[in-house]
Amino acid sequence: MRLTVNTFVSLDGIMQGPGGPEEDTSGGFDRGGWMVPVAGEGFGAVVDGWFQQTSELLFGRVTYEIMAGFWPQVTDPADPVAAKLNGCPKHVVSTTLTTPVWDNTASIIADDVAASVRALKERPGEELQVHGSWQLIQTLHNEGLVDEYRVIEFPVVVGKGKRLFHDGAAPSGFEVVDTEVLDGGAVYRVLRPTAFASATYAVEDGREVVVEP
Repeated sequence: MRLTVNTFVSLDGIMQGPGGPEEDTSGGFDRGGWMVPVAGEGFGAVVDGWFQQTSELLFGRVTYEIMAGFWPQVTDPADPVAAKLNGCPKHVVSTTLTTPVWDNTASIIADDVAASVRALKERPGEELQVHGSWQLIQTLHNEGLVDEYRVIEFPVVVGKGKRLFHDGAAPSGFEVVDTEVLDGGAVYRVLRPTAFASATYAVEDGREVVVEP
């Protein structure tokens, strides 16, 4: 399976608590719900498209518990997101969770996260998807395990909170596979990691040129 990270961020890269004030208040975060006022109809269509490709799901503990408290209540058979979240096999990275609280939780990964995720990626299926799960994303990124990022960037500055790529993240380039401006002004990008590269500008024969190391 391919491993994809599917997330929402603000202009300043915050991904914490997009859906509501009480969604994730860790670290004293009090600005949750910043996404909702600027999420148009096109946003929902993009997210529905993500879940059509889901084979299995991978969560950090905090996101798992947040979602487990909400999505089992959504029993509408016409809701494609609920159907996938409730019905697909789920894996949780946690050293403290001992008893799964959500149907179809297949495994709890307590150690050697990188090796365990590599093994999951070897399983048959289309996509192993990550949603939310800020701390887990940091590990997956630094280990080079993410095949594709799908990011919806909303036109709002939150100012504090958990950022998709925090200080100390492994450097990476990205191939932009797709980009779309959604109604409401959000920008959707599909990004695939590539090697990090740098260059500089210099003047040669009176012309500005790009010089690679």
